[in-house]
Amino acid sequence: MDEVEWLADRFEENRPHLRAVAYRMLGSLSEADDAVQESWLRLSRSHPDTIENLSGWLTTVVARVSLDMLRSRRSRREESLVVGVQDPILGTEEPTGPEHEALLADSVGLALLVVLETLAPPERLAFVLHDMFAVPFDEIAPIVGRTPTAARQLASRARRRVQGASTASESGPTQQRRIVDAFLSATRDGDFDGLVAVLDPDVVLRSDRNAAHTDSAREVRGAMAVAKQASLYSQRARYARPALINGSVGLALVRDGRLLLAMDFVLRGERISEIDVIASPSRLNRIDLVLLDP
Repeated sequence: MDEVEWLADRFEENRPHLRAVAYRMLGSLSEADDAVQESWLRLSRSHPDTIENLSGWLTTVVARVSLDMLRSRRSRREESLVVGVQDPILGTEEPTGPEHEALLADSVGLALLVVLETLAPPERLAFVLHDMFAVPFDEIAPIVGRTPTAARQLASRARRRVQGASTASESGPTQQRRIVDAFLSATRDGDFDGLVAVLDPDVVLRSDRNAAHTDSAREVRGAMAVAKQASLYSQRARYARPALINGSVGLALVRDGRLLLAMDFVLRGERISEIDVIASPSRLNRIDLVLLDP
């Protein structure tokens, strides 16, 4: 086996881990694959005999690439005022293994990805690498251009944000179903006051490009505005069914046996605080979805 083949084999051994790191950083499966591919290109241009810890070196590289992509993405969004919706967790058709299990661990669904999206890029990197992949702060610090102490503070700040959001969204399946059913009933009946009553005053509704149309913005904030937006779905709501979406109760719009749209909810207490509307076929295919009885 020549050096190139040996290097390619070692890289493939690390690919699931690298994809997991990039996915947690970027929240996009396609971008994660791009970051992993870029890490291979950089490895192929390097001198492997100078690399003492190949796995650690690759983790650092894919983290740097992901950080650059995240910063670039944020810059583009600031210019275009467009907010994206993250890719949901993969279904079971993907390869299995320890790193894939790490990717699936603690329900990396839309709710967590939306929380991660609110973090500044250095905070997100410090949190992901340390809390999710146990990378020491001494190794994280050079990536974010901070001291180890400052990197620790970044992760701590991010951790408080994530834990706070997780606590706010905790609710049992019965409570989730009751609130989602109330939302669906009010939407079907065109009950504007009923919709406002079930929505958090600061609720955010996000729609991907396929879900948005000429009368629909891709991000809407506030109970009154979201209730008005939900009324646009009143005619189609008769096709909606309660469903488990990535383990949480949501809604699936099914017509003639075909999944057209999914709505993923984040709850805060007794009200809905976030709604993600997914209609992109490629993203719908990746959802872990189970229809529930009406």
